[in-house]
Order: sequence, then structure tokens, then C-alpha cells
Amino acid sequence: MTTNLTLNNGVEMPTLGFGVFQTPPEETVAAVEAALRTGYRHIDTAAAYGNEHEVGEGIRRSSLDRDEVFIETKVWISDYGFEQTLHAFDKSAGKLGVEQIDLLILHQALPSRFDLTVDAYRALEKLLADGRVRAIGVSNFMREHLDRLLEQTSVVPSVNQIEVHPYFRQSDVLAADAEHGIVSQAWSPIGGITFYREGEHTSTLRDGTVVRIAEEHGRTPAQVMLRWGLQQGRSVIPKSVRPERIEENFAVFDFALSPEELTALDALDTGVRGGPDPSEVTLEAFGVDIPEP
Repeated sequence: MTTNLTLNNGVEMPTLGFGVFQTPPEETVAAVEAALRTGYRHIDTAAAYGNEHEVGEGIRRSSLDRDEVFIETKVWISDYGFEQTLHAFDKSAGKLGVEQIDLLILHQALPSRFDLTVDAYRALEKLLADGRVRAIGVSNFMREHLDRLLEQTSVVPSVNQIEVHPYFRQSDVLAADAEHGIVSQAWSPIGGITFYREGEHTSTLRDGTVVRIAEEHGRTPAQVMLRWGLQQGRSVIPKSVRPERIEENFAVFDFALSPEELTALDALDTGVRGGPDPSEVTLEAFGVDIPEP
């Protein structure tokens, strides 16, 4: 059992996706197979993850028809520019082993070279017009990035994938997305970014409020945080390589949080970002070559 969101161009996207960020290639095939066996029908990868080939192999081994699996991937900043991004599609499609990608998004804004960001997005618009992709979008775009992009392009992004969890809600970006009819998609929806970091910090999985709500519903803290995202209209992309966690994260469609519980989770926002600051992403600091298929 899963549910779909209708994107602003009419394409249906499964609300709950399976992520493979930081999943080693040698573990990715089995993880994707386990996710599809569990019932996920939306797989989220990226050129920069280095595991698109294994995602494609996991999908093929599932024996599901191509149109049963929604494939999302991302263009890395090193491949921004019109012709470069058209070629980035070819590289990703080649590794995934597909002719059409369901959702192709820009992985980051590139504020210091926003001209390249715009050129890259115009390439996505062409790929959309040519039917090579079914929907296009962005990732880690703040309100000001969205405003600059929309001024210079014609297709409103269908999705903006951003860091969202109870400790970092990004309410302003969520509002900006909503104003433009863009689906907000949460990476690190259970706050994994907060407990992978080094140093002293609190895990969302052990937060008193999250644990209390989980106990009241007979659920796990992870399930509560995923449900919070789903009930607030977001797409959520949890990740794991452990079959029991993959199944746990999928079992979130048969209970509901109260308005008071949603508000209590909203109130946990610390305003502290776990991932890189989008305003500080540069080619010099983050550029990596994306290999050919």
C-alpha cells in the first residue's frame, strides 16, 4: 500500500520513496531489490552517489515492469550547462539502463555560477519537451534560488528535494514551494543527517517528544517522523540497507497523527542545518567528475 502525489504537470509520483544516498554500490542492488519487494515503487538516486548502475540492476532483478517503478535521479553541479546537462542525462540513463527517467532534478543551486544553473535547467526543460523525462525539478534550492530560476525559465519545477526533519523543518522553503505548486520532498526525513554527524548532538530517534508520540501509537520514532512528513503533504525519501528497517519505514500508511502531535513535532525545529549550506556550494569546493556509463 502506497499513495501518490500529483505533480504540477499531472504526473503521478509515489509519495514514499526509497533513497540510496551513501549506500555503497556493492550493497545497492540488494537494498533496491528489498525495497521493491517490500512495496516501494519510487527509487531516488543521483549521479553523485555513484550507484545509478546498481539501482538499475536492482530494478531489473525485481521483474517489475518499467512503468511500475518511478525513477528519480539528479544532475551534479560538475555537469551544469546546457550541453553538459543534456549529456548528464545520457550518462544517468545509460547507467540506469532506461530510455526515460521519471524525475530528473538539479542536485544543488550553484549561486556563484547561477548562469550555469539556469542553462542546466533549460536543458531539463528540453529533455521534458522531448519526452526523455516525465518531470523535472530541483534539490536544495532556497527561496531566493527558486525566485531567480523562475525569472529566467518557463517550466515551474515539479519537485524541490530539501533537508526536512523535525530538527530542521525549513518552513520558509516549504512555504515557497507551496506558493509555486512545487512538491516538497524531504531527504533525511527521520533526521539521519543529525546522528551521522560527528560531535555532540541529539538524535531525533531518541527525542522525548518523538518517542512519546511513537509509544502512544505503538510505532517507532522513525515511523512517526515519516508519518509527520506525509500528513503535511511532503514526499519523503528514507534510506536503509537493512531489510527490517526498509520494511519498518514502509509501514506508515495505516495510522495517523493528531493535529496536536503534528504541531508538537513542528515545535522541535532547531533551525540547525545538517547538510551543506546551499549558499556555499561552489564548483571549487564540491565539483567532482561524473564518469561515463
